[in-house]
Amino acid sequence: MSVLRRLVVLALRTSSRLLLAVIRLLSVFSRQPPGLRAPRDPLLLTPASVLAEKIRRGEVKSSVVVQSFISRIREVNPVVNGLVRDRFDEALREAEAVDNLVSSGTHDEETLKENYPLLGVPLTVKEAFALEGMPHTSGLFSRRSLRSEHDAAVVSRLKRAGAIPLGVTNCSELCMWYESSNNIYGRSRNPYNLQHIVGGSSGGEGCIIGAGGSVIGVGSDIGGSIRMPAYFNGIYGHKPTIGIVPNEGQFPDAHGCRTELLCTGPMCRYAVDLPLVLKVMAGKNVEKLSLDTEVSVRSLKFFSMENDGGCLFVSPVDKELVQAQRRVVQHLEADLGVSVQPINIHHLRYSLQIWSASMSADGTKGQSFTELLANGGSMWPSVELLKWMFGLSKHTLPAIGLALTEKFANLNPKGNAKMIQTAKNLKEEINTLLGDDGILLYPSHPKIAPKHNEPIAMPFNFAYTGIFNVLGLPVTQCPLGLSEAGLPLGIQIISSQHNDHLTLALAQYLEKSLVGWTPPGSV
Repeated sequence: MSVLRRLVVLALRTSSRLLLAVIRLLSVFSRQPPGLRAPRDPLLLTPASVLAEKIRRGEVKSSVVVQSFISRIREVNPVVNGLVRDRFDEALREAEAVDNLVSSGTHDEETLKENYPLLGVPLTVKEAFALEGMPHTSGLFSRRSLRSEHDAAVVSRLKRAGAIPLGVTNCSELCMWYESSNNIYGRSRNPYNLQHIVGGSSGGEGCIIGAGGSVIGVGSDIGGSIRMPAYFNGIYGHKPTIGIVPNEGQFPDAHGCRTELLCTGPMCRYAVDLPLVLKVMAGKNVEKLSLDTEVSVRSLKFFSMENDGGCLFVSPVDKELVQAQRRVVQHLEADLGVSVQPINIHHLRYSLQIWSASMSADGTKGQSFTELLANGGSMWPSVELLKWMFGLSKHTLPAIGLALTEKFANLNPKGNAKMIQTAKNLKEEINTLLGDDGILLYPSHPKIAPKHNEPIAMPFNFAYTGIFNVLGLPVTQCPLGLSEAGLPLGIQIISSQHNDHLTLALAQYLEKSLVGWTPPGSV
């Protein structure tokens, strides 16, 4: 390493540590209680697929199930602030309609299963998606009075499958930050420790599911916005192969090159529910996958990479996360008799640069982030920053910061072009490595859930998830129990394109044989 490079690294790490020290000092004055009590109602501890089966058979009423989840939300949401607008009255009426359908006997159980695979099951939806009658702001203050007149495509499919929305959940402003906080709804808090973040941008969704207030949900992911909240809140999240699930009906929508990065996918408390929810979300595109194919986990090839190789701008991986990943490797080798090959994919160290170049590859198409913030008006990021310093801005600091920096994204076109080519090479390398029977184990994030505001000091740690948006690969985030401090651990499971069934099968295997969702307050 050259002297200049060493100085740059030292300066970056010193400034980051100083900023973290200030944030942690301020957090000392917080008086938040540590976390939530574990849910006790057995209905709250039942997978969605099992709930749907019990409802179809008449073993339990949908109205009872929905009321159980409403009661849990009313218990926990004043503390965690995951659900930002409810539709409880409508949900209960819809649940009664389900009960009447089942009791009428006009459809046998198999017909109900075929037509309504999620019959009577509670659902929550990220507020960035249109849900009829609900706000649709994505945390942008100037949209605070807007209400959806229709459903997003994926929400419509879930409702037609019998799922019952309970409300919409919090996100970061315009879905471009990994802490879910905005000036309409405020901040969401981690159910395992309220002083810590829920992630973003689908943070409210991860939060309310992890807290036991919902069992399945809708998230979107352009740089890890499903997987980071799923990880921080101890649940499962799946980013499908690109192009499988429609993105229509969310705000902001992707334009130009960004349509190749944005994914909509399921967030679930139980791995067993992921394939079912993904089938409904995908519609006819499910034919491009092999979700009904039985997978012999023992016959798969396994690779493991414990860090990105050393990006200057990204934090080192916490030791507890490394140990958790090694426990997975040891478990696979001992239980299945397989060999997990350690691997070093060199170009993953450029994940941040690749994602940034891909986001701005054709920056002239669509609205800029600054234009989206302005929402049809005018907005000067530097003026907005000054207003923020005096508490007068309607925007969050991360959003203002992104608006300030986006103009510099295309200052190095040759460097960006090089990173775009590197992305193509990396995609080919990983697809070739994995083939149709390979799995890569990789950290979900380099840090265990940080405290509130700490991401400001380490803004680029999303690179661990963002790179797979660029590559278009399917990825499942799996919980791996809790850290010594009682916060969730996790891991990403990656396969080649259109092999989502492999990552989902491994997630279900690990849930049964190692560890799954651990309720907050249970340890």
